[in-house]
Amino acid sequence: MSTIERETRETTIRVTVTRGGGEVTVDTALPFLDHMLVTWARYAGVGLAVHARGDLRHHLIEDVAIALGAAFKDEVPATAARYGHRIIPMDEALVECAIDVGGRFYYEGPVPSTLYDHFMRSFAEHAGSTLHLRVLRGSDRHHIVEAAFKALGLAIRDALVDSGAVFSTKGSVSLRRGEA
Repeated sequence: MSTIERETRETTIRVTVTRGGGEVTVDTALPFLDHMLVTWARYAGVGLAVHARGDLRHHLIEDVAIALGAAFKDEVPATAARYGHRIIPMDEALVECAIDVGGRFYYEGPVPSTLYDHFMRSFAEHAGSTLHLRVLRGSDRHHIVEAAFKALGLAIRDALVDSGAVFSTKGSVSLRRGEA
């Protein structure tokens, strides 16, 4: 279980992610964001607790993504399968997601909402993940964004499978910070 608390003049965020499932409770005061986070957690197979407040939708959505990414990163086992790929149909929308949770950030989108495209980029950056999202078709932004969260969740579920071995030709990578 990993808990991240992020507080700025604009937002107060608390996110807990539990690998392997658990209760899902989300309260951001933004009903669509709440719905997307609950959806993501269920499809990813993780427990999730989020309490967040903020001054503007943009600040709140971005800061929740930052905290969620950081908490998720802490839950990735060293022997994770690393890679996940899913394509999700939702009515007229069809969205593809590929992810590598191996510690290197990259994001390629977009999804057709600047707020939720920024969410995906911020999540990927703070999760230390390479995330590719492709909207293959769709006209309803709600359906496209929701399909993206579902595809991301299922791809993460695949990536988190404990393979029993480090999936890298480099072996286990460590990074240490010391005082100068």
